[in-house]
Amino acid sequence: MYAEEERELLRDLVWLNAVIATELIQITENVSSILRNAPPPESCREDHDRLRKQALLIAEKYSDASALRKHLTGHQ
Repeated sequence: MYAEEERELLRDLVWLNAVIATELIQITENVSSILRNAPPPESCREDHDRLRKQALLIAEKYSDASALRKHLTGHQ
């Protein structure tokens, strides 16, 4: 594999991992809400928000993450 192809592959993997990470956070919050029959604790929601933002920043360093940003701002 050529160096540019490898870089492109790594950029794609970073972006995909950011998507997976942020979706897992959302799934965790949704399951917590279902099991508690109430929203997750505020401290957890704040932590999750920080983790989402960090994953987005990482994705944006290596590729266009505008679709991911738009999706994340739509999560509640």
